[in-house]
Amino acid sequence: MSFGPPLLLSSLNPLAVAGGADIPNAVTIDGSTLSRSDLLGAATSVAERIARAERVAVLAEPTVTTVLAVVGCLIAGVTVVPVPPDSGATERAHILADSGAQVWLGKAPEGSELPVVPVRRHARSWHSYPEPDPATPAFVLYTSGTTGLPKGVVLGRGAIAAGLDALADAWAWTADDVLVHGLPLFHVHGLILGVLGALRVGSPLIHTGKPTPRAYAAAKGSLYFAVPTVWSRMVEDPEAAQQLTTARLLVSGSAPLPMPVFERLRELTGHAPIERYGMSETMITLSTRADGERRPGWVGTPVRGVRTRLRDESGAPVPHDGESIGGLQVRGPMLFDGYLNRPDATAESWTDDGWFRTGDVAVIDPEGFHRIVGRESVDLIKSGGYRIGAGEVETVLLGHPAVAEVAVVGLPDDDLGQRVVAFVVRRASDAGTTERELIAHVAEQLSVHKRPREIRLVDALPRNAMGKVQKKLLS
Repeated sequence: MSFGPPLLLSSLNPLAVAGGADIPNAVTIDGSTLSRSDLLGAATSVAERIARAERVAVLAEPTVTTVLAVVGCLIAGVTVVPVPPDSGATERAHILADSGAQVWLGKAPEGSELPVVPVRRHARSWHSYPEPDPATPAFVLYTSGTTGLPKGVVLGRGAIAAGLDALADAWAWTADDVLVHGLPLFHVHGLILGVLGALRVGSPLIHTGKPTPRAYAAAKGSLYFAVPTVWSRMVEDPEAAQQLTTARLLVSGSAPLPMPVFERLRELTGHAPIERYGMSETMITLSTRADGERRPGWVGTPVRGVRTRLRDESGAPVPHDGESIGGLQVRGPMLFDGYLNRPDATAESWTDDGWFRTGDVAVIDPEGFHRIVGRESVDLIKSGGYRIGAGEVETVLLGHPAVAEVAVVGLPDDDLGQRVVAFVVRRASDAGTTERELIAHVAEQLSVHKRPREIRLVDALPRNAMGKVQKKLLS
């Protein structure tokens, strides 16, 4: 019996299930567990209900219902539009209208006018579906851009397969692993890497509901995904962190991991974390490797199939000397198909010779290691004729014992063009360190022109649901 091309979700092979080869704990999410046969049977029942749809919306709460809804759509070849459960009315209305989603699959938010197709956990179907063409769109993921309403990123099945296989290679990820994370299920990190990755590789998934240190420690996995905010909380709970000594790999992404957290995590767990880089538009294109060097603040080398380059404002090449900053451009099989309904934005994102402009600035050293400076729009500061990377200044400030969190931005200055300003959250135990001392600390370790001209002490930094600092709100 043939099922066409290789399955996107390779571990959910109907022939294996029919032959009695089950995985009893394929997915555990917030305390509820599905075996491989449970997942395939219930998701295929979902597929039968929505097989004629083109796009459906899924309120992406961390539940079994969300997993079944997404897997059912992938079985049927229907495009999923994950909707953040905490999205406001305006954002949600935009996502639904722009995507053209025809129904809610599973739970719907109160007041929605779209029809709802229920997801029944205990329903079963063993109907067989041919594997959809790899070019079929799997998801429309809405990005939280710095300006305007979110854009819909169209990700195809083939791109997802290529991206996940590249990560399995880089991280030596196999069916023998047990993946643990508690990330939201409406973006690349939590949903595609954290759910589909496990279902492609065949490793059991434990989703903790919320990504707390105690929940991670109790899960007893071998592979852990988290954002820097979670790892920061983990190292503040040494007892929980020490429970991860038996893990194989700790992965950090979605935002830069502060160097002190990297070092403390290594001290408590015995593991230097894997750092990686990606976007909704590209999945993961850079990563340190399970069998390779791991440097704090660096996101490694291109994963399998990816090429990168740096360009300056005029389009000229930037040297790979570990110091020179340039706009990062990438090519690879895991890139998106374009922005839904936005041919103008799609065209602007690509160079004439076929490279994707990430909008991030980076440095590359002679060995091919990459360090992300940040977003070109907010993290490349042009002050007094110098090009300064905000991330470099942030790293030095985070090395000061008084600094808990920091965000460095360039604010308009009549004399310098932009002046370097650091927004600092001090540690609760510190009340005496002055702004002048922090400025001097940077000037001692970096070129004097990179020192902050101003330090602003704040109680907290504005962050989005992924833990990324929203620098556009700092002024």
